[in-house]
Amino acid sequence: MRNIRFLSIVDRMIMSDLLKTIFSVLTVLVVIIVSRNFIKILKMAVDGLISTEAIVGILGLKIVLASVTFMVPAVFVSVLMVLGRMYRDQEMSALSSAGAGVGRLYISVFKTIIPVVFVATWMSLYLAPWAAANVERIIHEEKQNVGVRAIAEGKFSEYNKGNLIFYVEKISADNVMHDVFVQNKRGDEMGVITAERAEVRTINNGLYIVFINGERVQGNAGDVDFIFETFAEYAMHLESSTGILVNPVEGIATLDLLETQDLKELSELYHRLSAPLSILVLVIMAVPLAQVSPRSGVYGNLAAAFLIYFSFANFEKVSSNWMEKGEISVWLGFWAVYMLAAFFIVILLIRLNGFIWMLMQLRGKSV
Repeated sequence: MRNIRFLSIVDRMIMSDLLKTIFSVLTVLVVIIVSRNFIKILKMAVDGLISTEAIVGILGLKIVLASVTFMVPAVFVSVLMVLGRMYRDQEMSALSSAGAGVGRLYISVFKTIIPVVFVATWMSLYLAPWAAANVERIIHEEKQNVGVRAIAEGKFSEYNKGNLIFYVEKISADNVMHDVFVQNKRGDEMGVITAERAEVRTINNGLYIVFINGERVQGNAGDVDFIFETFAEYAMHLESSTGILVNPVEGIATLDLLETQDLKELSELYHRLSAPLSILVLVIMAVPLAQVSPRSGVYGNLAAAFLIYFSFANFEKVSSNWMEKGEISVWLGFWAVYMLAAFFIVILLIRLNGFIWMLMQLRGKSV
């Protein structure tokens, strides 16, 4: 029985070049975008909105989000570059002479692209929402703790618009405060707390400072009735101006979006589904678009390709906005861009192979 190999020499050659190029292009795009985000993250840290420990976590999640966003253009450009180089080096002429036509070229390309589509689907439907939700959670928690981070050893620190004043003699490496003095004002009532130690804890989803082994004095200025007490532990709630954490629509789980009737959430669902579909459509478009003469060079059609991609992406965005506003049906808003792309692909294939070839393909005959 003849041994049938799944990957031919041509498949392995295209797969190797294509995967390397996708990785390189995606890396460059992600580095450029994340570098800009990194500057914004550093500014937030300098302004005291987030801690230095949160920078790495937010940056890592931003890398994930950027990778999902730029997976589609990276694959599109990579196919154009790899096939364009093969046309320039006249490798396509050699393959054509050996009987490998456009159909065979599509098979070789899609043996590489199909696994990439599965990865993009997983990243778009599951990884990106998880990353977006965690970015929002980290920033929300950091903003809640912004006043606590302002507490420095050896000096007075204000919290809650001056109603809470801290003095800490020493802060250990595990963030435990030692020899703590606190003045707490609530309306006309004034309180003073001294404690050996204090630490920040989250109790019932609220932020508290727990004082350990101390004394508390509370009363109104000028009164003789003051409350004096000693305690082993005393918890003080820290008010937060950030409110309740609201998960952005980008951070809602895909399974939850499947049950929604909200137009904005439906638009987000279709946006996630568009990533793998866009890769498939743009790769089909890239194969005829990559054809260049040897003198044109590897970048012969890249300018036109960029124009096509940005038009495609902008049409997707406009359709999404129309869906959110209810100006067009959800079904039409999602599929209109792909129907237009399919029409353009037919034009490209006719331009590459001729109208007769296209008719024969539609009739199921090979050339």
